[in-house]
Amino acid sequence: MPFLVSPVISPGCLASTGQPSLPVEGGLFLRPWRLEDAASVVKAFQDPTIQRWHHRRTDSKDEAREWITQWQQGWRDETAVHWTIADGENDTVLGRVSLQSLNLRGGQAETSYWVMPLARGAAVAPRAVTAATDWALGETGFHRIELGHSVANQASCRVAAKAGFEQEGIRRRALLHVDGWHDMHLHACTR
Repeated sequence: MPFLVSPVISPGCLASTGQPSLPVEGGLFLRPWRLEDAASVVKAFQDPTIQRWHHRRTDSKDEAREWITQWQQGWRDETAVHWTIADGENDTVLGRVSLQSLNLRGGQAETSYWVMPLARGAAVAPRAVTAATDWALGETGFHRIELGHSVANQASCRVAAKAGFEQEGIRRRALLHVDGWHDMHLHACTR
């Protein structure tokens, strides 16, 4: 059955190139994950705050390397883009930002992120989300990027606002966390 509307982003346009590294305001950059980043992933997921808002954890470098391999495959499959948020001077891993649930036909994606405890309070997450969103909505051609978080996660609400995402509503009992069902704020950016 033929489509009446052409895809917003042509299938194959991401996978046909290498995943880009992106500059981030304030001397940071986004780069593709490398297997040697596994120790940083393990360290991040030992943090209680990161554990609170995620559904999985990793207990070993081998598990972290499996995740990184999956993150790398997301680019090749055009289903997700995962970046390390890194310090521009020494390449220290400060966090992660991603675009997931890529819908090339509709030009939509969802962003997610976490930041290591040592980098919190310095606007690392909003700057990284802004860089990823600018890339997606600008040169890549996405039309809409969504950001969802638990209504209990006020830090993520501040990240969304600082990164230019407007709150659109609340998705009731939308996501199961360890402590039960959470209502989720839905934010979006359509610059």
